[in-house]
Amino acid sequence: MEGMLFRPFMDTPEKVDVPRVYAHLRNPLFAWAGVRPVFAQHTLDEDRALQAWVRDKKVVVEIGVAEGGSAVTLNCSMSDTGDLYLVDPYHLSRFGWINSPKRAAHAAIRRSSRALRKRVQVVWIEDFSSSAVRSWNRPIDFLFLDGDHDAHSVLRDWEDWHRFVVPKGIVAFHDARVFRGGWPRDSDGPVRIVNSLFREQKLNDWQIIDEVHSLVFLEKFR
Repeated sequence: MEGMLFRPFMDTPEKVDVPRVYAHLRNPLFAWAGVRPVFAQHTLDEDRALQAWVRDKKVVVEIGVAEGGSAVTLNCSMSDTGDLYLVDPYHLSRFGWINSPKRAAHAAIRRSSRALRKRVQVVWIEDFSSSAVRSWNRPIDFLFLDGDHDAHSVLRDWEDWHRFVVPKGIVAFHDARVFRGGWPRDSDGPVRIVNSLFREQKLNDWQIIDEVHSLVFLEKFR
Protein backbone atom coordinates (compact mmCIF):
# COMPACT_ATOMS: atom_id res chain seq x y z
CA MET A 1 0.00 0.00 0.00
CA GLU A 2 1.52 3.31 -1.09
CA GLY A 3 2.13 5.98 1.52
CA MET A 4 2.49 3.44 4.32
CA LEU A 5 5.30 1.75 6.22
CA PHE A 6 4.59 -1.59 7.86
CA ARG A 7 5.63 -1.87 11.52
CA PRO A 8 8.63 0.48 11.44
CA PHE A 9 10.59 0.43 14.71
CA MET A 10 8.47 -2.57 15.85
CA ASP A 11 9.02 -6.32 16.00
CA THR A 12 8.34 -7.85 12.60
CA PRO A 13 9.45 -10.88 10.55
CA GLU A 14 9.68 -8.70 7.45
CA LYS A 15 12.53 -6.48 6.34
CA VAL A 16 11.47 -2.86 6.60
CA ASP A 17 13.63 -0.15 5.05
CA VAL A 18 13.03 2.96 7.10
CA PRO A 19 14.84 6.27 6.51
CA ARG A 20 16.82 7.12 9.64
CA VAL A 21 15.18 10.51 9.93
CA TYR A 22 11.84 8.81 10.66
CA ALA A 23 13.20 7.74 14.03
CA HIS A 24 12.75 11.37 15.06
CA LEU A 25 9.31 11.62 13.47
CA ARG A 26 7.41 8.91 15.29
CA ASN A 27 4.69 11.17 16.63
CA PRO A 28 1.54 10.83 14.47
CA LEU A 29 1.60 14.61 14.17
CA PHE A 30 4.13 14.17 11.35
CA ALA A 31 1.86 11.76 9.49
CA TRP A 32 -1.01 14.24 9.82
CA ALA A 33 1.21 16.96 8.32
CA GLY A 34 2.27 14.67 5.48
CA VAL A 35 5.94 14.79 6.50
CA ARG A 36 6.14 11.00 6.74
CA PRO A 37 3.99 8.03 5.69
CA VAL A 38 1.46 6.36 7.95
CA PHE A 39 3.11 3.88 10.32
CA ALA A 40 0.91 0.77 10.12
CA GLN A 41 0.89 -1.65 13.03
CA HIS A 42 0.43 -4.65 10.74
CA THR A 43 2.84 -6.36 8.33
CA LEU A 44 2.88 -6.24 4.55
CA ASP A 45 1.63 -9.84 4.37
CA GLU A 46 -1.17 -8.97 6.76
CA ASP A 47 -2.02 -5.97 4.58
CA ARG A 48 -2.36 -8.21 1.54
CA ALA A 49 -4.59 -10.59 3.49
CA LEU A 50 -6.84 -7.75 4.65
CA GLN A 51 -7.13 -6.56 1.06
CA ALA A 52 -8.13 -10.02 -0.11
CA TRP A 53 -10.75 -10.74 2.53
CA VAL A 54 -12.39 -7.29 2.60
CA ARG A 55 -12.65 -7.05 -1.19
CA ASP A 56 -16.17 -6.13 -2.33
CA LYS A 57 -17.53 -6.09 1.23
CA LYS A 58 -20.13 -3.35 1.66
CA VAL A 59 -20.46 -2.80 5.43
CA VAL A 60 -17.08 -2.84 7.15
CA VAL A 61 -16.38 -2.07 10.81
CA GLU A 62 -12.97 -1.57 12.39
CA ILE A 63 -12.60 -1.41 16.16
CA GLY A 64 -9.33 0.26 17.11
CA VAL A 65 -8.07 2.64 14.42
CA ALA A 66 -4.98 4.35 15.90
CA GLU A 67 -3.00 6.15 13.16
CA GLY A 68 -5.20 4.64 10.48
CA GLY A 69 -2.96 2.19 8.64
CA SER A 70 -5.40 -0.70 8.48
CA ALA A 71 -8.31 1.71 7.97
CA VAL A 72 -6.64 2.95 4.79
CA THR A 73 -6.27 -0.64 3.57
CA LEU A 74 -9.92 -1.41 4.24
CA ASN A 75 -11.04 1.82 2.61
CA CYS A 76 -9.01 1.13 -0.54
CA SER A 77 -10.07 -2.52 -0.95
CA MET A 78 -13.73 -2.73 0.07
CA SER A 79 -16.70 -2.07 -2.22
CA ASP A 80 -16.60 1.37 -3.80
CA THR A 81 -20.19 1.95 -2.72
CA GLY A 82 -19.82 0.57 0.80
CA ASP A 83 -19.85 2.06 4.29
CA LEU A 84 -16.75 2.01 6.49
CA TYR A 85 -17.30 2.52 10.23
CA LEU A 86 -14.19 3.39 12.26
CA VAL A 87 -14.59 3.02 16.02
CA ASP A 88 -11.99 4.51 18.36
CA PRO A 89 -12.37 6.76 21.42
CA TYR A 90 -8.99 8.43 20.83
CA HIS A 91 -8.60 8.94 24.53
CA LEU A 92 -4.88 8.09 24.87
CA SER A 93 -3.38 11.16 23.21
CA ARG A 94 -0.88 12.88 25.48
CA PHE A 95 -2.05 16.24 24.19
CA GLY A 96 -5.82 16.09 24.00
CA TRP A 97 -6.25 19.42 22.27
CA ILE A 98 -4.09 18.21 19.36
CA ASN A 99 -4.88 14.47 19.44
CA SER A 100 -2.36 13.67 16.72
CA PRO A 101 -3.39 9.98 16.24
CA LYS A 102 -6.94 11.06 15.46
CA ARG A 103 -5.80 13.82 13.10
CA ALA A 104 -3.34 11.46 11.38
CA ALA A 105 -6.04 8.83 10.83
CA HIS A 106 -8.54 11.32 9.42
CA ALA A 107 -5.90 12.77 7.09
CA ALA A 108 -4.82 9.30 5.92
CA ILE A 109 -8.39 8.34 5.02
CA ARG A 110 -8.97 11.62 3.19
CA ARG A 111 -5.79 11.19 1.15
CA SER A 112 -6.50 7.58 0.23
CA SER A 113 -10.07 8.41 -0.81
CA ARG A 114 -8.93 11.29 -3.00
CA ALA A 115 -6.12 9.28 -4.59
CA LEU A 116 -8.40 6.43 -5.61
CA ARG A 117 -11.54 8.52 -6.12
CA LYS A 118 -13.34 6.23 -3.72
CA ARG A 119 -17.03 6.72 -2.98
CA VAL A 120 -16.93 4.81 0.29
CA GLN A 121 -18.96 6.51 3.00
CA VAL A 122 -16.63 6.77 5.99
CA VAL A 123 -18.32 7.11 9.38
CA TRP A 124 -16.18 7.93 12.41
CA ILE A 125 -17.49 6.76 15.77
CA GLU A 126 -15.37 8.43 18.44
CA ASP A 127 -16.42 6.24 21.33
CA PHE A 128 -15.53 3.04 23.14
CA SER A 129 -16.72 -0.03 21.27
CA SER A 130 -18.74 -1.16 24.29
CA SER A 131 -20.72 2.08 24.11
CA ALA A 132 -20.94 2.31 20.32
CA VAL A 133 -22.57 -1.11 20.07
CA ARG A 134 -25.56 0.00 22.15
CA SER A 135 -27.01 1.93 19.22
CA TRP A 136 -25.72 -0.38 16.48
CA ASN A 137 -28.32 -2.16 14.30
CA ARG A 138 -26.71 -2.76 10.87
CA PRO A 139 -25.64 -6.12 9.42
CA ILE A 140 -21.85 -6.31 9.04
CA ASP A 141 -19.96 -7.95 6.17
CA PHE A 142 -16.44 -7.55 7.60
CA LEU A 143 -15.51 -6.90 11.23
CA PHE A 144 -11.90 -6.11 12.20
CA LEU A 145 -11.18 -6.43 15.93
CA ASP A 146 -8.05 -4.52 16.93
CA GLY A 147 -9.12 -2.54 19.98
CA ASP A 148 -8.12 -2.89 23.62
CA HIS A 149 -5.95 -6.03 23.86
CA ASP A 150 -6.88 -6.91 27.43
CA ALA A 151 -8.43 -10.39 27.32
CA HIS A 152 -11.67 -9.21 28.92
CA SER A 153 -11.99 -6.41 26.37
CA VAL A 154 -11.25 -8.67 23.40
CA LEU A 155 -13.89 -11.13 24.57
CA ARG A 156 -16.38 -8.34 25.12
CA ASP A 157 -15.80 -6.95 21.62
CA TRP A 158 -16.41 -10.41 20.17
CA GLU A 159 -19.54 -10.99 22.23
CA ASP A 160 -20.91 -7.50 21.54
CA TRP A 161 -20.28 -7.32 17.80
CA HIS A 162 -20.12 -10.75 16.16
CA ARG A 163 -23.92 -11.19 16.31
CA PHE A 164 -24.26 -8.50 13.62
CA VAL A 165 -22.07 -10.34 11.11
CA VAL A 166 -24.03 -11.80 8.18
CA PRO A 167 -23.70 -15.40 6.92
CA LYS A 168 -20.51 -15.63 4.82
CA GLY A 169 -19.30 -12.55 6.67
CA ILE A 170 -15.75 -12.27 8.02
CA VAL A 171 -14.28 -11.43 11.43
CA ALA A 172 -10.55 -10.71 11.65
CA PHE A 173 -8.61 -10.64 14.93
CA HIS A 174 -5.28 -8.81 14.96
CA ASP A 175 -2.33 -9.69 17.23
CA ALA A 176 -4.11 -12.98 17.84
CA ARG A 177 -1.62 -15.62 16.73
CA VAL A 178 1.88 -16.61 17.87
CA PHE A 179 4.18 -17.18 14.90
CA ARG A 180 7.89 -17.42 14.22
CA GLY A 181 9.59 -14.03 14.21
CA GLY A 182 6.44 -12.34 15.44
CA TRP A 183 5.52 -10.20 18.42
CA PRO A 184 2.39 -11.80 19.99
CA ARG A 185 2.82 -14.01 23.05
CA ASP A 186 0.65 -16.80 24.43
CA SER A 187 -0.33 -14.53 27.32
CA ASP A 188 -1.64 -11.73 25.09
CA GLY A 189 -5.38 -11.10 25.24
CA PRO A 190 -6.21 -11.66 21.54
CA VAL A 191 -4.17 -14.87 21.44
CA ARG A 192 -5.85 -16.22 24.57
CA ILE A 193 -9.37 -15.44 23.35
CA VAL A 194 -8.89 -16.85 19.84
CA ASN A 195 -7.30 -20.00 21.25
CA SER A 196 -10.09 -20.42 23.80
CA LEU A 197 -12.97 -19.80 21.41
CA PHE A 198 -11.76 -21.37 18.17
CA ARG A 199 -8.89 -23.78 18.85
CA GLU A 200 -9.75 -25.41 22.16
CA GLN A 201 -13.39 -25.72 21.16
CA LYS A 202 -15.55 -25.25 18.08
CA LEU A 203 -18.14 -22.50 18.06
CA ASN A 204 -21.26 -23.23 16.07
CA ASP A 205 -21.49 -21.29 12.81
CA TRP A 206 -17.85 -20.12 12.85
CA GLN A 207 -14.63 -21.50 11.44
CA ILE A 208 -11.07 -20.27 10.93
CA ILE A 209 -10.51 -19.78 7.21
CA ASP A 210 -7.11 -18.07 7.09
CA GLU A 211 -4.14 -17.15 9.30
CA VAL A 212 -1.45 -14.70 8.23
CA HIS A 213 1.22 -13.65 10.71
CA SER A 214 -0.77 -12.34 13.71
CA LEU A 215 -4.10 -12.16 11.85
CA VAL A 216 -6.79 -14.81 12.28
CA PHE A 217 -9.76 -14.71 9.90
CA LEU A 218 -13.06 -16.37 10.70
CA GLU A 219 -16.11 -16.92 8.53
CA LYS A 220 -19.69 -17.22 9.64
CA PHE A 221 -20.86 -20.13 7.53
CA ARG A 222 -24.58 -19.97 8.29
